[in-house]
Amino acid sequence: MDTGGFAKWTRRFEDEHARRQALGDPDWEQGATLHPAVWTSIQRFQVGEDGDGANLIDKADQAGDPDYGQAVRLFIAEEQNHARLLARLLTAGGVATLPGHWSDVVFVRLRRLMGLRTELLMLMIAEVVALRYYRVLRDGTDDALTTEVAGRILADEQRHVPFHCERLHASLAELPRPARRPTMALWRLLLLAVSLVVAADHGSALRRLGLKRLRFVADVMASSHTVVSAVLAPRPDAWTNAG
Repeated sequence: MDTGGFAKWTRRFEDEHARRQALGDPDWEQGATLHPAVWTSIQRFQVGEDGDGANLIDKADQAGDPDYGQAVRLFIAEEQNHARLLARLLTAGGVATLPGHWSDVVFVRLRRLMGLRTELLMLMIAEVVALRYYRVLRDGTDDALTTEVAGRILADEQRHVPFHCERLHASLAELPRPARRPTMALWRLLLLAVSLVVAADHGSALRRLGLKRLRFVADVMASSHTVVSAVLAPRPDAWTNAG
């Protein structure tokens, strides 16, 4: 399968890495003060951001496009940086990281069940949920360090979604045309289920950040319409998410 065009994503990831290096880290010494429920929520998201991505890299390499394989490696490096930023934020607030969480274990196992297409579809669920989560974390607190960290992660996630949309567009093109929309409809059902679990698991934190649980779910599902269009449309890279 021709998945050409991913060299541009490698350049974008590399440019962003250079920008981060020039910018440097946030000022961790200023510390952070948040409600305990919000700290607990951040702990769980930090676990989800952590990981070596070896399984995804292996599947990306098997796809036969070296540019895509390199772009995936750079994407994973950004995700690992998110885990590092959240860990440093927790430390700045005097809160420990978690060794693991059941939701992450279940999600990773589901992602690894089948091939690259299935893994990316599952990964996209996490990315779309993360867009709404980091936006409310950025906007829902008056803690300056938390706002900066969440804003940095959100900016990365807004690039990650169109990156995955482009690869999924190529992957779904391999399916018979009548199967493509039902595949994305099933994806939206899974997204709804995950959103409900996240809303229940992080409900206390969301409420402290000014967002009701059902509003969180509704916002996630509303954003999924543009994602589905991007995956099915001829130009998925045109998808953007303001925030």
